[in-house]
Amino acid sequence: MNSEILLEVRNLRKHFRIGKSLLKSRRQTVQAVDDVSFDLAAGETLGLVGESGCGKSTVGRLLLQLIEPTGGSVKFDGREMRALTREDLRAVRKQCQFIFQDPYGSLDPRMRIWDIVTEPIAIEGSMTRQQRRARAVELLDKVGLSAAAADRYPHEFSGGQRQRIGIARALALSPRLIVCDEPVSALDVSIQAQVVNLLSDLKQELGLSYLFISHNLAIVRHITDRIAVMYLGKIVELAPKAELYRRPQHPYTSALLSAIPVPEPDRPIQPIELHGDIPSPINPPAGCRFHTRCPLAFDRCRSEEPALQTRRPGHQVACHLAGSD
Repeated sequence: MNSEILLEVRNLRKHFRIGKSLLKSRRQTVQAVDDVSFDLAAGETLGLVGESGCGKSTVGRLLLQLIEPTGGSVKFDGREMRALTREDLRAVRKQCQFIFQDPYGSLDPRMRIWDIVTEPIAIEGSMTRQQRRARAVELLDKVGLSAAAADRYPHEFSGGQRQRIGIARALALSPRLIVCDEPVSALDVSIQAQVVNLLSDLKQELGLSYLFISHNLAIVRHITDRIAVMYLGKIVELAPKAELYRRPQHPYTSALLSAIPVPEPDRPIQPIELHGDIPSPINPPAGCRFHTRCPLAFDRCRSEEPALQTRRPGHQVACHLAGSD
């Protein structure tokens, strides 16, 4: 992995204003992402994990300016994304691509596969139609599909094949960074492994960097270099994957890891139970946002929000108890 920092994210926020309802007379604000910071090195895969609704997919969209952030900074290769002109932003976006979660909804059913794969090139206008078709065949081969697939339509493919098509489209402009938003969650388990292995091979072959968003910690362990754990719009722990799995410092991370299925029938599984529901991002609790479900919470947790601090080399935690052992 290269030490060059490709992506710098500082204090990133996204607050959505929602309308009035029968029970609410005033507009409210959903704090989807609140003060998120991390770096991504060239050639690195950073996993972003957490329960549904924690804000991880919103982070991915904010990085590529698919939605406008409320505040904070995103720098790609040293350039502030929010300060770019429309023309410069288009140039940067060629180097940053997206693999969507839904392999069905993300492909236009009326387009042939080779048109779908090379649509980014067509928008760029750098190739003739014949050159685009040749490029499509090359990309399809790279993701394990035959040249015959180029003239077919999305409905003729399985979910795993469609996701391979989505990966080929993401590679069309030779990007440096790909945001993978739950890329295998809609696939069968056996197909998930194939797609994850494909992504790993492409990373090595093409020198790619990934932000890999998922709620599946077993998948994330296989493909990532470091892992950031999100809860209710905030990163609560960030560490190299081996360190995170061996010695989690945040109670929420410990609970997530304890719930990973173990393929050993004789080994007892004792997941840590978290009682209560996730608080609403409209009105998050004071202090530590996890304290309403944390089995270790004490008075300080209810009144003082813990900062994300380095407790061990390369290991950041937002917890008042971290490092107290």
